[in-house]
Amino acid sequence: MRYGLPAPVCKLFASAVLALMLAATPLAGAFAKKEITIVALGDSLTAGYLLGPDEGFPEQLERALKEAGHENVKVVNAGVSGDTSSGGLARLDWAVGPEADAVIVELGANDALRGIDPGLARKNLTEIVTRLKERGLPILLAGMLAPPNLGSDYGAEFNPIYPELAETEELIFYPFFLDGVAGDRRLNLRDGIHPTAEGVAIIVTRILPKVEELIAAAEERKSAGK
Repeated sequence: MRYGLPAPVCKLFASAVLALMLAATPLAGAFAKKEITIVALGDSLTAGYLLGPDEGFPEQLERALKEAGHENVKVVNAGVSGDTSSGGLARLDWAVGPEADAVIVELGANDALRGIDPGLARKNLTEIVTRLKERGLPILLAGMLAPPNLGSDYGAEFNPIYPELAETEELIFYPFFLDGVAGDRRLNLRDGIHPTAEGVAIIVTRILPKVEELIAAAEERKSAGK
């Protein structure tokens, strides 16, 4: 003797299951990670001086993040060649727009190259960080070192700006943006200052773990509805 549901009931049951599956599809999409927009605020090292359209720091960083599984992350190039910390501060409000979920701050190299008072660079960077924190944005501070030819006194005043600011403001910190690239002729353009595409690739590889920390902070902020 066989037991089972009548054919009409089976059809009704199957229809109900199908309806539930279709209804669950938008819910699955709702739980997908929201897009995270990182703004890279910097100078020519961020802008990609003399590099191709896909060779700069923001472009290579976004590709590396996607390869690492961060498909929901977009990196915006807000680098301006020649910018000092004063220039970055002056354009902060429009360079880091309302779409930003997190910011990489890479400024100060031109201050050092021009021998600008380190006290002014410290003041500007502190103001940039303060204003970004007021907006609740997670920050990755990329450090810079003064060129040795400016003398030990200048370096002793300039170099501590970044680690001290990062500690005081509890920022995600990468000590030296050009780590592994500075001083290597093979990885820099003829000016000896700006990295080649290969040099940028090394920067991206080394800074990537810190950027992933930044993404985690941005995702936590989004999940909290901030």
